[in-house]
Amino acid sequence: MDGARQPDRRALLAGGLCIATAALTGCSSTRSTPAAAGASPQARPTMQPTNRPTTPEAAFTRLMEGNERWVNGDLQHPDRDPDRREFVAQEQKPFGSVLACIDSRVPPELLFDTGLGDLYVMRTGGEAIGPVVTASVEYGPMTSGTPLIVVLGHQRCGAVEASYTSLRDGKPLPGNLNAIAQALRPAYDQAVREGGSDPVDTMARAQVTLTASGLRTNQDLAPLVRKGTLAVVGAYYSLDTGKVEVLSGAPS
Repeated sequence: MDGARQPDRRALLAGGLCIATAALTGCSSTRSTPAAAGASPQARPTMQPTNRPTTPEAAFTRLMEGNERWVNGDLQHPDRDPDRREFVAQEQKPFGSVLACIDSRVPPELLFDTGLGDLYVMRTGGEAIGPVVTASVEYGPMTSGTPLIVVLGHQRCGAVEASYTSLRDGKPLPGNLNAIAQALRPAYDQAVREGGSDPVDTMARAQVTLTASGLRTNQDLAPLVRKGTLAVVGAYYSLDTGKVEVLSGAPS
């Protein structure tokens, strides 16, 4: 009899423990999140992703809407929770590829208000490009149908300024830094031809448009651009305002 009653006693104790625990933290095997007063259980984030843009136009619109939120301080911080991490753990299909500068003030995921798994991001000094960088930019469009590439330069770019001064004065930058200046030489030459009151800014913009044009017309990406499944956009970010200005290639 005692042996027969023992499982019932253990079950009763376990049930009591669960009830007591539920009063404090919720007796559940799933993660719980703090809820605002009056919020329903359905308010908890789910593992369903934000709809992925599949066309260049939709992807471009998504990014520019995110940048508008960044400028206005009306951020949504989409898809940045543990559920999203779990959702993309086994597979990724970013809707955009961004080639940006290494500058700490220009993080693409933040200034476009995007989430985990939304963007492929490549960052080099002054958006300097070479075979490995080009291959990295091509990866999304050629392997997972990423419909948008953005080359993103920015205001007061230190890499561009250093390269401009080096090339103007004929004094190589130290070590491997000189490779950046050499990669930016076409933009320097264009800035010299154009002139203007701010040649460094002119060079930064030229670097964006030249790089975007080179990607748009290269042998691997050009067929996708002609087919309309890919757009390559040149853009410029203002450190002062947070706004992204489109320089070339906006899909319509």
